[in-house]
Parts: sequence; structure tokens; C-alpha cells
Amino acid sequence: MKYEGSLYRPPSEAYSLIVQATIGCTHNKCTFCSMYKDKIFRIRSTHEIIEDFQIGRERYKYVKRIFIADGDALAIKTGELIKILSFIRERFPECERVGIYGSPKAILSKTSQELEQLKSLGLGIIYLGVESGSEKILRNINKGVTREEMIQAGKKVVKSGIKLSVTLISGIGGKENSLDHSLESAKIINEINPNYVGLLTLIVEEGTPLYEDVQTGRFQLLSPREILLETKEMVENIDVDNCIFRSNHASNYVSLKGTLPQDKDLILSQIAEGLELSNLEEKDLFRRL
Repeated sequence: MKYEGSLYRPPSEAYSLIVQATIGCTHNKCTFCSMYKDKIFRIRSTHEIIEDFQIGRERYKYVKRIFIADGDALAIKTGELIKILSFIRERFPECERVGIYGSPKAILSKTSQELEQLKSLGLGIIYLGVESGSEKILRNINKGVTREEMIQAGKKVVKSGIKLSVTLISGIGGKENSLDHSLESAKIINEINPNYVGLLTLIVEEGTPLYEDVQTGRFQLLSPREILLETKEMVENIDVDNCIFRSNHASNYVSLKGTLPQDKDLILSQIAEGLELSNLEEKDLFRRL
């Protein structure tokens, strides 16, 4: 299989067969993100993609999950995705789930019927980077979509029957907008009601616009304790039905896990335990993307 540049995938796709269908990200302008800065977005030919899957088939006898990379591979035309998913279904009959990153714009560009067709061919989960439910913060980080567009996209996936995993970033609003971030992020989760919520914690990387804002003092980072208090506020205000909540990414100070609403008290107790840690500040040394 041929990989171009660095490869990124959600934590839950750690053991998946990964094939790059796109190179880079369609938007690639978020102020906090350094992931695809060395790439110009393009869609690989379907022939190349299927060739890589064929190599994967020859190399691995059993493939439980497949992840179609890079950022926003859902931007591929539906007709081509149908060919790719059909090949996967034929050549990987044991595969239990196919996952993909989808931007709000890519999701909204698909009709409901198209999403349902992709589901019928095995697309099992779409990962959507919400980052924050705050309109102000979405503008500040140059996400390229409004809060309402984010909600529409999320609801569209849920309605199609494809599982939806949304990502939020703790600390993305800085000290000034921390409360707004926690409350509005809880609200957007309540409105979308996704199957999964994955919580990351902000890591500011050199070379990003946000790094410059931190250096000049325009953006003030939260302390580890403030991050956990922000998370506590968010979790307390989430009201969803059967949503798996995780913060098991390497960027986080504390690993949280549970299913909401039934495990809300458990998650809050995990946060409380984290707040009692004497070495919380030292965990910064081990965080990574």
C-alpha cells in the first residue's frame, strides 16, 4: 500500500486496515491544526484506491475494520465511493465496519438517499470534527462552517442510520471562552445526539496560527485543572440518549469513559479523581497528538 505523508486516524481505528483515498483535507485552514499542512488536497483515482485494497487483501487474511483516509474522504463523489465500498464488500466479507472522516460540507453535499445507499454498502461510521458548539469559537478557529451547518450535518448522518462519532476539543476556546465552549458544546451534542463523543485536549503546535496567538498573548491556554473543570461543566450539561463518551486520546490529561446518560455520575467521579491528582501538571510532558 502506498501512503503519502503522515497518516492520521481516530483512536478507535488503531487496528484497522487504512487506505488513503484522499490526500490531505478539503478545508485545511483551521487555526489549531497542523495535520495536513504538507499536503495539497486531491482525490486519488478509484483504480489506485482499489489497487491498495487488493494489496491489503493479499497481505492480511482477516480484516475486522477498514478506515478510508485522509481527512474528509467523504468528499469523494458518491458514485466512486459506491465502487470502493462494493469492492470492500466483495473482497473483505469478514469486515465488520468501514469508517471515514466527513466534514460538515461533505456530509451536507450528499443527499439522504446517497448516505443511506453508502450505509447499505457497509459504511458504518462517519467521524465529524465538531471541535466546539460555540459559534464564536468556530469563527475564531476558522472552521469554515456555522454552528447550524454543523448541527444539520450531524443530524443528517444520524438519520441515515450510519453511526456518528463527533470530536470536541477541550481548551479550544482559551480562558476567555471556556464557559461558552463547555455549555455550547453540551448543547450541540444534545441537538445532534450522536452515537459517540470523542474528547481531545488542545495541543498547540508550532507553525499554526493559534501558536502565534499564544506567543503574542492573544490566546491564553487553560491549565490542566481548568481543562478538567471545563470538561466537568460540559458533561454535567449533556443530555443525550445512549451515547458512548470517551477521552482516551493521547492528548488528554485523564482518560474518561462511559455511556451517557447512565454513566454520567461515573464520568463525573472520574473527573473528580483527576482533579485530586498531585501530578496533573506533569502529564503535559506525555501528551501528544
